[in-house]
Formats: sequence, structure tokens, C-alpha cells
Amino acid sequence: MGRHCCAPFYLFVSFDIMLIRAIMLGMKSFNQEYLRSTMFGIENSLISTVGLIAGMTIGTSDKNVVVLGAVVAIAIESLAMGVGEYLSDDAVQELDKIKRHPDNPLLSGALMTAAGTVAGLVPLLPVILLSYPYSLTTSILAALFVLFMVGYIKGRVLHSKPILGGLKIMTIGGLATALGVLVGLIFRI
Repeated sequence: MGRHCCAPFYLFVSFDIMLIRAIMLGMKSFNQEYLRSTMFGIENSLISTVGLIAGMTIGTSDKNVVVLGAVVAIAIESLAMGVGEYLSDDAVQELDKIKRHPDNPLLSGALMTAAGTVAGLVPLLPVILLSYPYSLTTSILAALFVLFMVGYIKGRVLHSKPILGGLKIMTIGGLATALGVLVGLIFRI
């Protein structure tokens, strides 16, 4: 495959990283709860989607099944995360059990849903654009790279150890991916 076929994917990953950085920089001063919701949505979606794609790609040779499974997972997981965030924030506000910056549970849930949807596309696009085995390798590497960048940017924004933060998130994502591969090997169809 020529390099030009992957240009939309590389552009998307670059855009995704710039978006993550802008969100994190803007939200750090705006409201830490929204930053937490966005970070959780990105990390959870990348980790679960790349693990799912890896397992399904190993377990079946049908690209359509992998794409369908990933799209359904991204849609359901993103919505579930957003709804869960909204409901839990709303309950906390009603119970007034903790003291924190007043936030908007609906906005927090919407941010998590949007972040999860956009992040889930990072490992999905290579499956759509490339053929196996390049699609699987690119999917895993792209997701792990974005996870590393999320941890790195978080470390820079919060003045902690950026490389350690990146490695931590990337390692957790790698473990989830390895689990997906193992399940795909065990239940291959």
C-alpha cells in the first residue's frame, strides 16, 4: 500500500493529539472535573477499542465483522461512559457528599461521550483503511502512541513526570491489547 492511502489516518491521529492537548490545557484552568471526564473517556475508549480490535482481528479473518464489532463497541461504550458520568455526577451533587468545584453533570457526561467516540476511532481507522496484518499492527501502535501522548501531555500540563505518565498509560493499554489478542487466539473462528 502506498503512503498516500494512510494520509487521512495520520492526519486524524495528529488532529486527535492536538485536540487532546487543547482540551487538557483549556480545562486545567476551567474545571478539573471536566478534565477528568475527558481523560477517562479518551483512555477507556482507546484501551478497550484496541483490545477488542486486536482480539477480533486475531479471532476472525472477516474485516467486516471486526469493523462492525468495533463501531458497535465505540458507540455503546462512549454512550455508556457518558451516561454513567452524568448519572454519577448528578447523584453526587444531590447527596452533596463531597466538596468540589461546581460542575455541570450533563457537560461532564457529554465530554466523556465525545472523547470516547473520537478516541475509539484511532484504532478503528487502520482496520477500515488497511488490510490485515498491517491494519492490526497500525491499530495497536496508533492507540499505544496516543495513550502515551495523553499521559505525556497530562504530565506536562500538571507539572508531573510526563514520560513516566505516558509509559504508565501506554503499558496499561498494552496489557489490555495483549488480553484481546489472547482471547482472539483462544476463540478463533
